[in-house]
Amino acid sequence: MGIAQNDRRGVTVEVSLDAGGIDDERLDRQTRMLRAELAEMEGVETAALGRDSSGTAAGTKVADPITLGAIVLALSASGGVFTTLIETVRDWLGRQPGSHRVTVTIDGESIDVEAANDEQQRALVDAYIRRHGGVVAG
Repeated sequence: MGIAQNDRRGVTVEVSLDAGGIDDERLDRQTRMLRAELAEMEGVETAALGRDSSGTAAGTKVADPITLGAIVLALSASGGVFTTLIETVRDWLGRQPGSHRVTVTIDGESIDVEAANDEQQRALVDAYIRRHGGVVAG
């Protein structure tokens, strides 16, 4: 899926959860929990589970098969919303049992965010935010 410009309001970002081989029902439940948390963030206009009500993958023009673990966010153009998104994902991951990874895709470029808070992960996330922070900054 990836990212698409969302008029002048902001951008659409794909967030994909990989919960380490759990069954589909648990993956769906955890994806919905993450979506609910992301939807509460300031600057998130919409948070859909991979498709909008028309059956088209949110943020795209072509229908996509349903992808378990996929969340599509429409972010406003307010400054700092992308940084907040990454930090919210990291916080959520830190509260989850097991081996989880979340992939955030913007402008066709993805970053994997894992529960580990080591220095290399932080540097990678910071570099990614610097590259893409201006995309959603006002």
